[in-house]
Amino acid sequence: MTRQTYFYHFLEPLSKELATIARELENSIFTSPRTMLTHSRTFIEAIVDKVLVTENISFDLYTSLLEKLDSLEEHGIVTPEIRDALHVVRKNGNQAAHDVRQFRYSEALLSWEALHAIVSWYVEVYGPIEMIIPDYQDPEPTNQESYDMAELQIRFENMEKILKNSFETFLKQTPEELDVAATIQEEGSTEEKETITPGLTTIRTIKYGNETIHVPHFLRDAFLLPQRFEKSELFLIRLGGEQQARIMSELPEHLEGLHKYVKRYNETNDKNLFAELKVFVEEEKKRREIKLKRPGELFLFYKDDYIIVTEKIAQTSLNKDEFDGIPSLIRQLNEFGVEQVGQLPQELVTLAKYSNVGIGTVEKLFEQLKRK
Repeated sequence: MTRQTYFYHFLEPLSKELATIARELENSIFTSPRTMLTHSRTFIEAIVDKVLVTENISFDLYTSLLEKLDSLEEHGIVTPEIRDALHVVRKNGNQAAHDVRQFRYSEALLSWEALHAIVSWYVEVYGPIEMIIPDYQDPEPTNQESYDMAELQIRFENMEKILKNSFETFLKQTPEELDVAATIQEEGSTEEKETITPGLTTIRTIKYGNETIHVPHFLRDAFLLPQRFEKSELFLIRLGGEQQARIMSELPEHLEGLHKYVKRYNETNDKNLFAELKVFVEEEKKRREIKLKRPGELFLFYKDDYIIVTEKIAQTSLNKDEFDGIPSLIRQLNEFGVEQVGQLPQELVTLAKYSNVGIGTVEKLFEQLKRK
């Protein structure tokens, strides 16, 4: 999603951080109403904090939002309409954070409408005079892939850390510096904003020495198929026997020392696994992108390559006439009831499990499939 395709893009010159969180709130309304309601509360608290600082009203960052809103009302800063809108978002956010019941889209939409009143007030009173506030619009459900609950939570937590750091900088700036900062943001606001595709949010990092692998959310529990790791296949099999490194989430943050779980392996094995893990993550990203671009297609993958299986190819018989030079593999596939291309596993490297079948044999099969 780009800057032009979300409602609150007009906030970017005033606060890129607020605009970014508002974008995610909009995206989460029909994905996770609970998440939207919970983080809407954080969104308005960030606005309230900036207002309190601007108005030179003393407060502590750990003061409750309710006390902050009471302070705004006591100083005559907010109208009854804005006060009520702030409390709608606050109360809904509190309920979403603590109540286990299912929250409805309609509840998220009520907070979304209240946010428009709050943002409009904030921009009119504290924003640039030339800033234009669009009329309220109901958000529309999207057919695009969306973030799941866990990934949304990570994204909001990351954004709110950035927002907190931004506010700490805001506290240290003089009025003159704030004017300069606003000008810089406005000048840079015409650039396209890159949004992470759902599933690609970093869920964790894995390190080896000074190198780092960012593991995307969609791979958080990915099965580490040993055959995908040419140099580390036996190492992973041995680790799996010790209930280690079978899936991505079982890998430690630092791979140094992983070899200590099994005998007769050393630091070189840790290093090789890290290098191949980096390749694995990049290959999986490419595979996912291909699948998203061509939904409903049947794929066969071999390392970093793939083919799309048409109905005609799927019905191709697996026999010696169609595929030459690999009789042992063909015979064993037929014995297990795999008689057509469409019955092959999506991950072709798994075929190396058969007796007297090496990765070279699997590659021969893949090359013949590609020619077809």
